Amino acid sequence: MHGGALALLALAFGAVAVRGIAEPGVALAFTVLIALGECVRITLPGDREQAPIGAAGALAYALLGPLRGLPTGHGGLQVVAVTGVGLLLALLPALVLPHRVRANQQAPWRDRARRDGASRRLLGAGFAAAVFQPLYNSGLVDRISADGPAYGVFLALVAALAALCDATLAAVLRRDRSGLRFPAALEDELRSLFGIGTAITATGLLVSLAAGEVGLWALPLFCTPLLLAQVSFRRAAAVRATTGQTIASLARATEVAGYTPPGHARRVADTACAVGRELGLGTRELALLEYAALMHDIGQLSLVEPVPDGATALLPEEEQQRIARLGSEVIRRTGVPRQVAEQVARLADPPGGRPEGGGSQVPLAARIIRVANAHDDLLTAARGRGVGEAVGRLEVLEVLRLGRGRVYDARVVDALVRVRG
Repeated sequence: MHGGALALLALAFGAVAVRGIAEPGVALAFTVLIALGECVRITLPGDREQAPIGAAGALAYALLGPLRGLPTGHGGLQVVAVTGVGLLLALLPALVLPHRVRANQQAPWRDRARRDGASRRLLGAGFAAAVFQPLYNSGLVDRISADGPAYGVFLALVAALAALCDATLAAVLRRDRSGLRFPAALEDELRSLFGIGTAITATGLLVSLAAGEVGLWALPLFCTPLLLAQVSFRRAAAVRATTGQTIASLARATEVAGYTPPGHARRVADTACAVGRELGLGTRELALLEYAALMHDIGQLSLVEPVPDGATALLPEEEQQRIARLGSEVIRRTGVPRQVAEQVARLADPPGGRPEGGGSQVPLAARIIRVANAHDDLLTAARGRGVGEAVGRLEVLEVLRLGRGRVYDARVVDALVRVRG
C-alpha cells in the first residue's frame, strides 16, 4: 500500500510538473488546510491515528466543482499532488529529526501509524478524485443537473464511496499491523464511520458544496466544528486512558498482596487477547476482554488464606465460581464497563453454563479468560516441579485438550493451540 501511494504521488507530481498548477491560490489554500489538519491528529481506540481536518480537506478538494460559481479545472492528479504536499509538510518534522530524538518523543508504533495514515488518506483522496473529477471536467455532471439537489446527492454518493474505500484500506493496514482478522478489522472501521468518520465525510462534503457559493471562506467556516469535535474525542481518550490505568492498578493489587505470582494478570491478558484476535474479536471486544483478564483474580482479595501460587485453575469448580462472583462484586463498584463484571462472574462456569442458571450461554470473553488463566496456572505449576519449558508447554496443552468441551470451550482451546502451541 505504501508503494502504491508513492507511485501515485510520483505520477501526480510528474503530471503537475508538465501541465502546471491550475488555480494556484486554491491549491495553496487546500495544501495549508491539509497540512494543519495532519498536525492535529487524534488517537482512536486500538492505537488508530486519524487526522479529521486533513482528511476532510483532502476529500473536499477531491469533490470541489465550481468555486464561487466559476468552474475549476484542477483534475484528479492535482488533487493527489496537493494532498501529498500537505501530508509531506506535516510529516517533515518527524522525517528530519534525528532518530533518537523522535524515539524519545513518541512510541515506535506511532511512526508506523502516521505513515500508514498518510498512505491511506492519499489513496482515499485519489479514489474520490478519480470518481468525481473526470465526470465534472467532462461536463457530464452539469448535463445531469446543473442546479438543484441532484448535484448534492451525487456528491454524497461519491463521498460515501470514498468513506467505504478508506475503511477498507484502514482494515487492511490494521490487519497487517495488529494481526486482527480482516473481517473483524473491517467491522471496526465500518463502525467508526458512524463516529468521527461521519463527521469527516460530512465536513468534506459541506466544504466542497459551500465553496461553490462563498469560495475559500468555506474552509475555516466548516472545519471549525470538526476541530471542536476533536477536542471532545481527546477528552474521551483521556477518560479511557484513566480507566485503563485504574484497571492496571487494581490488577496489581493481588500481586502486591501476595495472592498471585508477579506478572500473572498481564500474562493472562496477553494470552486472552491473542486468542481473541485469533477468534476474530473486534477492537471494543478486545478492550473489554483485556480489562476482564487483568481483573479476573481480584476476588482472591476476599480470601482469608491465599490460594497456593494463586492457581485458581487447580481449585474445585465450586470454589472457582465463588472467587469469580466475589471478584465480580468488587469490579461492579469500580466504575468500569458492566460487561467486565459480567465476564468475570461467568469465567469459572462450564462452557454450556450452569444447570441452575438455565444453561445460559457463557460469554465468549469468559470462556477465553478461563482457558488463558488455566494455561498460565498450569505452566507455572509445571515450572515449579522443575519441568522444562518446552515439555511443560506440551503438558499444559494436553491437559487443556483433555478438558475440551467439558471444562474448557473447544473452540477457544483450539485457538490457544494455534497461537501458543
